[in-house]
Amino acid sequence: MKKTGWVPVPGGIDSVESVESVEAARTADTAQRPDSAEVRKSGPAGVPATSRVLRAGVRTVVFLCLATVLTHAALVFLHVAPSNAVSQRYSRQINAWVYPLFEQNWRLFAPDPDSVNRQISARTARTAADGTAQVSEWFDLTAVDNAAVEHSPFPSHTAQNELRRAWTSYLELHGGSDESRSARAVMMQKYLRNIAVARTSDRFGKGAAFIQLRVVTTPIAARSADGTRTAQGTPKSPETRLLPWWKVTPDGN
Repeated sequence: MKKTGWVPVPGGIDSVESVESVEAARTADTAQRPDSAEVRKSGPAGVPATSRVLRAGVRTVVFLCLATVLTHAALVFLHVAPSNAVSQRYSRQINAWVYPLFEQNWRLFAPDPDSVNRQISARTARTAADGTAQVSEWFDLTAVDNAAVEHSPFPSHTAQNELRRAWTSYLELHGGSDESRSARAVMMQKYLRNIAVARTSDRFGKGAAFIQLRVVTTPIAARSADGTRTAQGTPKSPETRLLPWWKVTPDGN
């Protein structure tokens, strides 16, 4: 049969327009339909943008954590290292970061262990309803810490160091006087007072108006290489230091 280029149209001449409309709609639909590979690549709407935001957030958090860790390690290293040009130049920033939470009781290449035993006790005072002063008994704060360390296979940093380091820092800044002569000395005085207030509140209850600390220092006797006590290692008599009464404030300042 000879091809004429004519296409039979069912339904007569009146259906030509409807057939052309259907074909045009099919062509437009095919042109607008995205390729299946592109659909698989892009995924549901909004997913790629959300994933990018999450990945960026995770990277930011990881970067900040690493930066904080590295900064902390560097500042603590400068704090315990021998004095040098860098530590002297940035001593203010180093001390602001380290004290009082990250203070170290040792020095790189030159350890400085304690050579004394200290017993820190506290008592509180308040005014009764009739106007008389009520003073509590002495509460041994050091004994509580020692008991927590001795009876725990994994003692906390707080039980081991918080009270002890607070007192040694107070002693370094005040010496034999209890007058605070610098902003850091005032801070350490408040820090030591607040530790004592928190611990005595568990024992005597809240509401104390004043608190006082007593520190009994006993030197550790020196020993020879074989472990025997030498003549120079005879322990000295304990020294007792009674601190002044400190006012207790609700906000700790």
